[in-house]
Amino acid sequence: MSYQLLEQRFQQLHHLQHLQAICGWDQATMMPDGGNQARGAALAELALLQHQKLTAPEIADWLNSAENEPLSDEQQANLNEMRRRWQNAALLPDDLVQARALAGSRCEHAWREQRKNNDWKGFEPNLKIVVDLTREAAQIRAEALELAPYDSLIDLYEPRMSSSQLLRIFTDLKSWLPQIIRQAGERQSQYNPIKPEGTFPVVRQKSLGLHAMKLLGFDFNHGRLDISAHPFCGGVPEDVRITTRYNEKDFMPSLMGVIHETGHARYEQGLPEKWRGQPAGEARSMGIHESQSLFFEMQLARHPAFLRKMAPLIKQHFGEQPALEAENLIQLYSRIEPGFIRVDADELTYPAHIIMRFEIEQALIEEKIQVRDLPEVWNTKMQQYLGLSTKGNDAIGCMQDIHWTDGSFGYFPSYTLGAIYAAQFAGAIERDVGNIGELIAADDGLPQIFNWLKTNVWEKASLFSTEELIQQATGESLNTQWFRRYLEQRYTKAL
Repeated sequence: MSYQLLEQRFQQLHHLQHLQAICGWDQATMMPDGGNQARGAALAELALLQHQKLTAPEIADWLNSAENEPLSDEQQANLNEMRRRWQNAALLPDDLVQARALAGSRCEHAWREQRKNNDWKGFEPNLKIVVDLTREAAQIRAEALELAPYDSLIDLYEPRMSSSQLLRIFTDLKSWLPQIIRQAGERQSQYNPIKPEGTFPVVRQKSLGLHAMKLLGFDFNHGRLDISAHPFCGGVPEDVRITTRYNEKDFMPSLMGVIHETGHARYEQGLPEKWRGQPAGEARSMGIHESQSLFFEMQLARHPAFLRKMAPLIKQHFGEQPALEAENLIQLYSRIEPGFIRVDADELTYPAHIIMRFEIEQALIEEKIQVRDLPEVWNTKMQQYLGLSTKGNDAIGCMQDIHWTDGSFGYFPSYTLGAIYAAQFAGAIERDVGNIGELIAADDGLPQIFNWLKTNVWEKASLFSTEELIQQATGESLNTQWFRRYLEQRYTKAL
């Protein structure tokens, strides 16, 4: 049967993706600098091999033939995802796929030092190549799919989402977020939390992170924690790799970073084994993926009940001081302050970081601005949305993110979509299971939360569309009012 042949081919591709993911993890964490050129070439060759296997002439024949075979609903869903994967790959020629992989590897590796040195002049030519190739790919995709170029890139990460839909969502957020930020500022003026002092050795920060991961159910038999320039979650469900970065003067960002990536990892580890190696068994979208990491970081880890549970463990690692008391940590982790760095942004100002990137990306892909314009455009947007200037310091401006180095344009909107999904899932959990704070405090509460997520999100994988998944889990479509309600409760009510 053609469907069985397709399953075998996609299982082969899964094995190659496993190798690609671990090679990419090693490149970001362990590989010596001198290995980058050879590693880049190897990864480009691997990307080309996967592309050729996915776009081989027999695939189209098998897809068409399989449509006439008796399939279960789940097999039909898998076939739909196979077709989508094949179509996305078949649109691009082999030489473009290989060129993009090489350019991305070269740009990302050089970026690590260039960002440290605020070297925009060195970074610009590498990024220009990546952008030129991404524009070429976007144009090919757009013509075939009858989409705008930028929409064709969004669709890779958030299927069926468009820039017009995002614009409506972001316009809605902008209509009420400023008021909540003002109210939150008024509330936090009543408190004066103490900042933790001292040196926080990396070894102790890592130990604390590992304890948090264990509390959150991470499976260490199928994953590990390491250090990289930019935190990420990679690998495959059988072998999930998460990374963080440490600052010995401040343990707080790395702790939340580890918990954020643990949310990604739990989603991967919770995907259905029955469909492992098949497209329907993979994560639904980057927005859903981000909803899991943000649920872990925001709905769980920053909740007062969780911080009260973590405070003794934090003091165990770093010693006694007033700043590490639970009530002080609660105040610290609920403070808002506009900042330059997206990954360190508080929950209320974070959407501004995403909205400005969405606007810049769209203009860049549609050639309304050029790569050379990015420092100036970025500075203007930062002043517009956050009241900050990055003029002359591109390391904390347009060079701060890793995403553009490999051409991942269209990815950023997934972060704020994920925040909205996370709040909506939290509302459904409180409806179906119980109050989240009470569940966190209870000895058996966290497993109940994870069981709801596993049943309603993780095990659904890509067997349903994002819209269907949200509808089934929460009883309604994407609704920003859940996000608004959550933010008001967390940031405008008395602690």
